Amino acid sequence: MANIMATAVAWLLLSRSAQGAAFVAAPAVPKTCIDSRVQHKTLPQLYTTLDDNNHHDLDSLTIDLSNNLFDDRRNFIKSVVSMGLIASSVPAVALAEDNTVLAPPSPVQVVATGDTKKLFNEGRALEAQGNILAAQRLYVKVTKISPRFIYGWANLSNTLVAQGQLNDAEETYSKAINLCEENLKEAEESFGIKRCDDLYLLLLNRGSVRLNNGMPKEALTDLQKANTLRARPDAVILQNLARAQEINSFYSQSDKSYTTAISMTANEVNPFWLRSSMVKYQLGDLNGAMDLMKRVENRFPEAPEVRAAYAVLLLAKGDEDAARKKFLEIPDRQRVKYADGEFLEKVVAWPSAMKEGLSTLTKAVGDSSQES
Repeated sequence: MANIMATAVAWLLLSRSAQGAAFVAAPAVPKTCIDSRVQHKTLPQLYTTLDDNNHHDLDSLTIDLSNNLFDDRRNFIKSVVSMGLIASSVPAVALAEDNTVLAPPSPVQVVATGDTKKLFNEGRALEAQGNILAAQRLYVKVTKISPRFIYGWANLSNTLVAQGQLNDAEETYSKAINLCEENLKEAEESFGIKRCDDLYLLLLNRGSVRLNNGMPKEALTDLQKANTLRARPDAVILQNLARAQEINSFYSQSDKSYTTAISMTANEVNPFWLRSSMVKYQLGDLNGAMDLMKRVENRFPEAPEVRAAYAVLLLAKGDEDAARKKFLEIPDRQRVKYADGEFLEKVVAWPSAMKEGLSTLTKAVGDSSQES
């Protein structure tokens, strides 16, 4: 089986307000692409430093088909499935209430063939060029011609995510997952059926969408299943899983997942380390939190959320003067957001201990009176 270069897709966070500022985790929704062989890949979480200069907020999501479409550093080919036709046993014939013979359901398609294959590959080419809408139109045709083709639904989901249509993307990913699970059941019962070997990736995709679409419990379930099916440490899954565990207040589990993910990326400071630092602080590990925070602050010194979080830890260490100074480094229009409870709860989603420390800090610098 030949290896195929994976197309790199990066998440950007779009701004709800041009004046907003945050350093926010955005679990990546992995990209799915196949040709005559099925190919999947995922990207590590991408976080964005947000300020008034070309930075963004968490309200909506888009895909940046950037110049590093074929960047080896983001080449996360997860599996390749050989070309072949699906074999299937013939299901039992069913009768309608009027005794009309119903046609048995067609087998689940793992590999595209015929016109479906042609349209699907054209859609992939358009998607790689950044022509998301044109690709989406072809994927819609693919799902109409071959509604039992798993990856027609999966790639349609990708284009929906690219446009921020997360409700629709969640639904179409679910169709792909249901078909994959049906195929695996068929493969257990009959010999010679081409297997859908990418269920963990489809669950990772849907879990990531749910994580960004107000479905934290459902996201956690998907990501736990993806992690189990993967059966070995995977940095992308662990970053998303840790975030889901954090949002669901399973802080000890989140800490373990973040720690493992960090151990797999220890030579490069990633923005998700900020989340790990805050989880450690939530668990009472101030020294561990500070150790990570110093490395994050050294890597991203001007990020408003990093400055705010670092200030909270400095305050917890008993250095109020340094904490106030660090917090006041944030420009006024951005800093006042950290006195806004809704911003802390729904946008940056800080753990409770961090929010308590920040409340003390905003009062100390006089920002609490501006709370909206």
